[in-house]
Amino acid sequence: MPKVDVMARQGRSLHVGLNRVDPAHYEGWNGALRACEHDARDLEAMAGEQGYVARRLLTREATAAAVAEAIGEAAESLRKGDTFLLTYSGHGGQVPDRDGDEPDHADETWVLYDRQMIDDELYALWARFRAGVRIAVLSDSCHSGTVTRARAVYRLLGAGPRFRLLPAAVGRRVYAAHRALYDRLAARSGRPGGRAKVKATVLLISGCQDNQYSLDGDRNGLFTGTLKQVWDGGRFEGGWRAFRRAIAERMPPTQSPNYYRIGPANPDFEDGKPFTI
Repeated sequence: MPKVDVMARQGRSLHVGLNRVDPAHYEGWNGALRACEHDARDLEAMAGEQGYVARRLLTREATAAAVAEAIGEAAESLRKGDTFLLTYSGHGGQVPDRDGDEPDHADETWVLYDRQMIDDELYALWARFRAGVRIAVLSDSCHSGTVTRARAVYRLLGAGPRFRLLPAAVGRRVYAAHRALYDRLAARSGRPGGRAKVKATVLLISGCQDNQYSLDGDRNGLFTGTLKQVWDGGRFEGGWRAFRRAIAERMPPTQSPNYYRIGPANPDFEDGKPFTI
């Protein structure tokens, strides 16, 4: 079997950062944050240094259609051995799970400018990539949570930090107002008999566990800022799991990054140095 020519490999990246969302969709809530656009710009610069053809979508540009289109373009252009890097900085949320694939009966979401993008939509996009493509996703966001639980974390950490989560009460109002949209998206993203098969290898490192909260900051989110410190201008040595572990070791116990894989195992990818094309 012929070996893949490393010099011929492509690397494409997309960097999404939202410092606010459209109150017209989110029932008056604008989700103001401070550091998400900085996160996207910094990670775009890091990707460019590694040879990626990088693109960013910031706040108003980061609509669900624009994000899906950019991922779809990468799926069309990348071949076996190529790498797609996707970074997201913004709020995370939840909508009710309508296809029964979630143990907690909720689909996690990225809170994009004009609407939430549910995890079923992302899964359907991963299924469009060819076998052997390597996908790394870095998500500096919360998956879910309630305002009551967030207040408990406020008391633990001190004076009122900004969390990257769609408050549960706001999420319920948004879903109630747009239920037909979100139910239709969930139904369209699947297929009879189950989800489409993902042939690429997708690695996700998220900013926290499902029951935790990702902190915003003034220049970077806590996860992205710590990631930059560990990366250390490219001096980090080790694979993706070691990278996640080194980041977690520098973060407080209230925010521990998660790591999981979708699709087939690819030891060369997982054990290789992060961001390598």
